[in-house]
Amino acid sequence: MIKRVLVANRGEIARRIFRTCWSLGIDTVAVYSDPDAREPHAREAEISVRLPGADVSSTYLNTDLILEAAATSGADAVHPGYGFLAENSEFARAVLDAGLIWIGPAPGAIATMGSKLASKALVRTADVPTLPDADLTGLTNEEVLTEAEDIGFPVLVKASAGGGGKGMRVVDSAVDLIQAVAAARRESANAFGDDTVFLEKYLDSPRHIEVQVFGDSHGNLVSMFERECSIQRRHQKIIEECPSPVVDDALRSQLGDAAVRVARAVDYTGAGTVEFLVEGEHFYFLEMNTRLQVEHPVTEMVTGLDLVELQIVVANGLALPAEALRPTMSGHAIEARLYAEDPAHGYLPVTGTMHRFEFPEVAGLRVDSGIETGSAVSVNYDPMLAKAIGYAASRAEAASTLSGGLRGARIHGTTTNRDLLVRILEHPDFAAGETDTRFLDRHDITKLARPLAEEVDEAFAARAAALADQAAERAVSPVLGSIPSGWRNVPRAPQNRVFAGAVSEHHVSYSISREDVVFEGEDHAHMIECTPARVVFDRCGTLHEFDIARYGAVRHVDSPRIPVRLTAVPRFPEPVADEAEGSLHSPMPGKIVRVDVIVGQKVAAGEVLMVLEAMKMEHTITAPYAGVVARADFHAGDQVEAGAILAVVEAVPS
Repeated sequence: MIKRVLVANRGEIARRIFRTCWSLGIDTVAVYSDPDAREPHAREAEISVRLPGADVSSTYLNTDLILEAAATSGADAVHPGYGFLAENSEFARAVLDAGLIWIGPAPGAIATMGSKLASKALVRTADVPTLPDADLTGLTNEEVLTEAEDIGFPVLVKASAGGGGKGMRVVDSAVDLIQAVAAARRESANAFGDDTVFLEKYLDSPRHIEVQVFGDSHGNLVSMFERECSIQRRHQKIIEECPSPVVDDALRSQLGDAAVRVARAVDYTGAGTVEFLVEGEHFYFLEMNTRLQVEHPVTEMVTGLDLVELQIVVANGLALPAEALRPTMSGHAIEARLYAEDPAHGYLPVTGTMHRFEFPEVAGLRVDSGIETGSAVSVNYDPMLAKAIGYAASRAEAASTLSGGLRGARIHGTTTNRDLLVRILEHPDFAAGETDTRFLDRHDITKLARPLAEEVDEAFAARAAALADQAAERAVSPVLGSIPSGWRNVPRAPQNRVFAGAVSEHHVSYSISREDVVFEGEDHAHMIECTPARVVFDRCGTLHEFDIARYGAVRHVDSPRIPVRLTAVPRFPEPVADEAEGSLHSPMPGKIVRVDVIVGQKVAAGEVLMVLEAMKMEHTITAPYAGVVARADFHAGDQVEAGAILAVVEAVPS
């Protein structure tokens, strides 16, 4: 039986696996890169082994170092988590060859299903429908165009290896095809070490529905129901739920039977997921993920099963228990992926320090997180911070539990997609179950991603921030510390502060007399509490409560359901350095992977100038308008800092 497990991963999934291991009395071993040295997963395991360096290729993707860590730590088993080496058949074989127990499917199954092309060929023999496709290996540009025309636009360019939306592009016409194929190949090679890509017919608005399967070495294979994963950005899921709001018993049976046939075709053991696209009454095999999925908690919540524990049971050579062979569903679970990214600006990943990271303790709310207060969000890794899962008897209650938990979370530091997630969960179309893969295309992202706080919410938060700032200033003064915040010899003399919010700039003018505060243009409000961290006042019989945290000029003002982020505006702003009009900045630290222009070159509006790689995703830098490239200082392979001027485009007079 397994005694000590090394988790060849990081962050949230490593901590998730640790929890189950501890419940089973199994020791844990963490591996960590240099940027992760002080992160939770590296500190929580019984044994932690350093993988020198920061780049994933030399740390979490380094088979030799991970096997050496297993040997030095005395681990007898390896769990790969998801991502990184989880679907690498050579890594699985290396683990087994080292005499260790591999907590995953057989290497042969990983190899077969890890190639989307090979897996599609196999499942056709199992009488499971697939979409038309074409392997692009070795084809000329002209042949690639021919294959696309035979399939019919729009087409999807996809990486044959890996997942997570990396190496994937939707192409509507032949004009953009060759460039999309090249970009997909680069991204796939960077993420998975394999640049094999293929074309697949693109369905306009299907549902993305997957089936959890589980097998053991005793011949048992079972479906553990479906998960709906249709709401996606950049072809990567952000909200998942179980069961699907549109799958009835008949379709559930068909999908489950097809998934089991797919798994049986490769003698599958352990946890796996068979993914389908569903359009009306028809469904098509998409791929099989030979690992634990990010969204596995929703299945756990409705079935009551611990999927990591079942993985360990199977790895120990035991048969699946009766409750796993005859699973049942109860209630509804919805998961939301919290990312450090800016949805309103192309889902651009964001780095920085998470000054505070706390979720409320709410019945039915589960949070699987890779970070904690003080964690650094690194440019080296995927920007997912945590998964929040709401569980309740009904779908509506689960959505309410989840949105309430996200609203009440104290998330201070980097920008996140929290507001987008809440607005999706509270959207009428989501409530109605209208959640196909085009959900975020059909709805205006500027509305969905706008802050939860409206202008009036920001205005009240600015008042609280002004009062808390005064309290903080007086708290550090030996003379004024005992005097109430805002007190003056001339009570009517106003005090003034300015705060910039996401919606508006707020000028706060107020005066205080005894326990009353008067805001400009309003009646008295009764001050109940005023400290640097908390402000409570009663205005016209309504209680307003705020928790305030300050980080430099930034103020996070949290009330029970509406978080607000403000920036204090100084009375005398620092002068801003002049820079050339048309300067294009690096949105974050990264590496230049391609430069398409030279100084003096004429460019059209929207033309790609260069490509930046950061957080394992490519970001294109485009011309803001038609003009001439006046500056382009960087070359492919150069590392750049956030804010660096990458290029300057001078407008051409019309």
